[in-house]
Amino acid sequence: MTGTRKSRSFLLSAALTRAGFVLLRAKAPGGAARWERSNHAGRTVELYAGPAVAVGTALAAARVRPAAGLAVLAAGVCGAYDDRAADHRRGFRAHLGALRDGEVTSGAVKLFGICAAALAAGALLKQRPLDRLLAGVVIAGAAHGVNLVDVRPGRALGAVLALGLPGLLGEGPGAELAAVAAGGAAAVLREDVGERTMLGDTGAHALGAALGEIGRAGAAVVAGGGRAGLLAGAVAVVATAGYGDRVTGWARAL
Repeated sequence: MTGTRKSRSFLLSAALTRAGFVLLRAKAPGGAARWERSNHAGRTVELYAGPAVAVGTALAAARVRPAAGLAVLAAGVCGAYDDRAADHRRGFRAHLGALRDGEVTSGAVKLFGICAAALAAGALLKQRPLDRLLAGVVIAGAAHGVNLVDVRPGRALGAVLALGLPGLLGEGPGAELAAVAAGGAAAVLREDVGERTMLGDTGAHALGAALGEIGRAGAAVVAGGGRAGLLAGAVAVVATAGYGDRVTGWARAL
């Protein structure tokens, strides 16, 4: 029965994400030019994958745990705000440094928005106060971590698939959420690797909230892991954030 639920979660996430992607591409709100950006190589790519992934995975995650769906959708919305503002500064230090100087960047708004949503989701997913706090740290940190490696085609999606597919071997809500993340990533992988679309902060943060970039982090470990797993996940994502520049550099060099 669990295997069937995981398969359904994977297929539902992939189908919803793909349907959203096709629909946005066919009828782009505001016109196609509004959804175009230049990637690292100067090629024009589309931004349809980000919203499609965020909505598709959020709906599929909500079927498993409503709080997980909330975290995924909120992370995607905050990422979309930053995408729209087009502030190219990356990492906590840059945005917190600007905030210290009196400038409220879109990245800072995104940071606090995702943290607030992650803490709210953690409070709904866990019962004990410490577990709730750790859950929020893991979800927010995981969302940030996937975004750190989204610097070249296929990097973020490849990371999500590499970590999500082993998670399918587990049982319970965590395994189902791993299937959700893997399904959403698989749905747009071809276009992302082919440099026809990009996730942007919208899609990267949403996928990170659903799964995470190190181990079984994000909502998956929150839904399926105990305190030891939460603590390990929290340490991993905090370390990743602390060495964000190195993580991003590693992703570029691959």
